[in-house]
Amino acid sequence: MSFFMAPGQQRQGRACMVCSIVMTQDRFIKEGCPNCEDFLGLRGNREAVGDCTSQVYEGVITLAQPSKSWVAKWQRLDNYVPGTYATKVSGSLPEEIVDTMENEHRIRYIP
Repeated sequence: MSFFMAPGQQRQGRACMVCSIVMTQDRFIKEGCPNCEDFLGLRGNREAVGDCTSQVYEGVITLAQPSKSWVAKWQRLDNYVPGTYATKVSGSLPEEIVDTMENEHRIRYIP
């Protein structure tokens, strides 16, 4: 499965506020986040997609081999799936999502 966005689709893109992958809202609803689905539960949940993704982001990086890319390491994306990622995402996750990530999944949220 490919998580790359065509340049013409980037205006309709939303970025995950946890991993910064950029996909369309419909794709987040249909497939969830390929990196964060276990704790965000975006698949099939329009409200969660609205809460946990943002239309406001800057710059994009397309990573074909994140584990081998120095840019991916520098952006802390080297353990994620190949795809298109925002360099900066604006917005804040709901407090209950942050609590679930940190307490149940032992994932430290870095906004």
